[in-house]
Amino acid sequence: MVNLLSVVQVALSVVVIFLVLMHSGKDAGLSGAFGVGTGAGPFGGGSLVERNLNRWTVGFAIAFVLNTIVLLKL
Repeated sequence: MVNLLSVVQVALSVVVIFLVLMHSGKDAGLSGAFGVGTGAGPFGGGSLVERNLNRWTVGFAIAFVLNTIVLLKL
């Protein structure tokens, strides 16, 4: 059980890192390379994509924290 949760923890951490790097900051960051924050990408406007990116980031971050708590309790 602990081994499975450890593998899930590693996968969640990689996904959270990737999602955080996708956010645009003061400069374009990695999201500029994929056209997330520019509004000229294949998704049309950037606002819907940014909102969905925020939702995914928060969801995976919550899953990461909950998995960490479960691993600490075991």
